[in-house]
Amino acid sequence: MKHNFGAGPCILPQEVFKEASQAVIDFNNSGLSILEISHRSKAFEAVIEEAESLVRDLLAVPNGYSILFLQGGASQQFAMVPMNLLPQTGKAAYLDSGTWASKALKEAQKFGTVQVVASSKEANYTYIPKEYDVPTDASYFHYTSNNTIYGTELFETPKSSIPLVCDMSSDILSRKINVADFGLIYAGAQKNMGPAGVTLVIVKDDLLGKTGRDIPAIFDYRKHIEAGSLYNTPAVFAIYVSLLNLRWLKAKGGIEEIERENIIKARTLYDEIDRNPLFKGAAQAEDRSRMNVTFVMNNPELEKTFLALTEERGMIGLKGHRSVGGFRASIYNALTITSINALVDLMQEFAEKNA
Repeated sequence: MKHNFGAGPCILPQEVFKEASQAVIDFNNSGLSILEISHRSKAFEAVIEEAESLVRDLLAVPNGYSILFLQGGASQQFAMVPMNLLPQTGKAAYLDSGTWASKALKEAQKFGTVQVVASSKEANYTYIPKEYDVPTDASYFHYTSNNTIYGTELFETPKSSIPLVCDMSSDILSRKINVADFGLIYAGAQKNMGPAGVTLVIVKDDLLGKTGRDIPAIFDYRKHIEAGSLYNTPAVFAIYVSLLNLRWLKAKGGIEEIERENIIKARTLYDEIDRNPLFKGAAQAEDRSRMNVTFVMNNPELEKTFLALTEERGMIGLKGHRSVGGFRASIYNALTITSINALVDLMQEFAEKNA
């Protein structure tokens, strides 16, 4: 048995893989593969409409917000957000809490003034900055809710009198949020929603069209809204697999149930890290992510040996990012408690042999 702790693309439920593989051969008994059906066909329109409906249902998206399935990943959104929300003479506020937050603010600087309200870069992003003021004269405040590399997560929505923009690429659909608190949410699908290739955007309609900027059509949210995410050929297969995963999530009991499971999984692993004399957490305890658990060994010389043992036991993707080192267990929605328990058992076994 393989235990996939990889940071992305994500683990998906086995039943999703099975249904998707059947659709590659014959989609809905049409005699055609999902890979070859027209994105203008009624069959695919039904897919994208159901996917949108499930996102709206699972996240309780209120009226006045549009849901888009785009391409280019979060990296494209780093540019599309300021293009669409930052007036040419205005400014935006950004929280610098990790690599992806830093990349987002650097892209925004190409379109206008950016005020970095706080940063934890000096501590290698091991915590979420908390003491800062959001400027009231900015067009929006951008932050990243979960930092996959460093294993930190922001659970409380920042208080702001200006529109909030959030990159939720690695914790979307993993816990409850109040979409009405945000002006725009974006998320690459490949952590919790589906396979790589599609990006979810949830945007408040009345924020758009106010920059005074001539936006190329392919980067204009309004064009994609008007076309129902079909302005250009969409990522058909990625959207379909995301639909299957959204169905799976709803059948499980929705966001409330998956959040309950995610809390248990994270607590189980962090408890072992804190108890085990060989390991220690990399992120500050109060900001520990439920999605990406980062940890190191008190004796770094043992890390290669432990990593080799995890791979021997079928545990994939546990090597930490090069900027942090150590280990990173990405425990997204579809990873079961069985995999967590297997890792915990191995940590205990390793400690007994290397005490």
